[in-house]
Parts: sequence; structure tokens; C-alpha cells
Amino acid sequence: MQSRLGGVRQAEPRLLTNIGQRHRIILGLDPSLRGTGYGLIELAKPFPKTLAYGTIACPKGWEHSRCLVHIVQHLRAALKEHQPTLCVVEGLFYAQNLQTAQIMGEARGAALATIAEAGLEIYELAPRRVKQAIVGYGGAQKLAVAKMVQRLLRLSETPPPDAADALALALAHAQEQGRYSCNGHKRI
Repeated sequence: MQSRLGGVRQAEPRLLTNIGQRHRIILGLDPSLRGTGYGLIELAKPFPKTLAYGTIACPKGWEHSRCLVHIVQHLRAALKEHQPTLCVVEGLFYAQNLQTAQIMGEARGAALATIAEAGLEIYELAPRRVKQAIVGYGGAQKLAVAKMVQRLLRLSETPPPDAADALALALAHAQEQGRYSCNGHKRI
């Protein structure tokens, strides 16, 4: 209508369907109080580039509050250095022990609050779905996931288990978003 009236017509914003155009750097996160795994990948061709990965380790002797602060500080530093725009976190799992579930929830909450504070989009993927995307079998062992992550990212050595899981989360999200719409992931 504005073009008929002679006014300046502004271009409508385009929705980007390819995640690589919107989100070049993805943070994968596998939260745990004693060993939070993280992995940052940059979407590139012909294969994703690994920017950083590791485990935010907290010794058994540390109080929960000290571990939570350590997780937050480490994540803030990684966010500042690599500036991802999207985070993929491991979905909740069934815990038979209420105390274990509560401790995992504390670590997950601290990590998610830090990520949300930085303004990242956050998605979660179920562990079985990640294994299916990376290894081809939802019941794959941790070692199989780590070996496949090493191969897909062309790493010189197998990443530690928690870091491998985090890298697998980022890879699975990037892989699925290249093929499907965002409806497949639960945004949190």
C-alpha cells in the first residue's frame, strides 16, 4: 500500500531457515555439579570447527555453592571469549535418587541462568536423540559418542566424556537444523 501512496517501503525482515546463517557459534552444555561438559563449535565448510571444549571440574571436597560459582565463572569466561549465540543443553534424565536429581538441578539451573543472562537462545535435546544423530543408535555408549565426535570434528584425540557429550549436543543441533525446521527442538 505504501508503494502506491509513494511512500518509502521498508524491506520485510527475512526469516533465516538455515541455522548457519543466524548462528555461527554454538555452545553445547552437559551440566553436572562435579563435571560440567562444554563444547563450542563454529559452523564452517566443509566441516564444523572446534573452538574450545572441556570439563568444568569441581573436587568432591568443595561445597555445592563453591561448585556453582565455579561453573558460572567458567561459563561466563567462555561466553565472553567465543561469543556464541545459541546453546544446546542436555535434556533432563530420569533419576532414581532424589538427592542426585536435586544436585543435578542446581548445576543445570546455575548454567542455564548464566546462559540466559548472556542472551543466548537455549534449546534442549534428549540424550538418546543426540546419540541417534551422532552415532546412529540411541543407546550408544559414551565411548562411541566420543570417538564419533573426534572423527566428525577431526580432533587429534578423543575428548573427555563430558566434553564429548557437550560437543555432540552442538553437532546434533547443527546437523538437525541443516535438514529440518526448529520444530524438532524444545526451546527453553
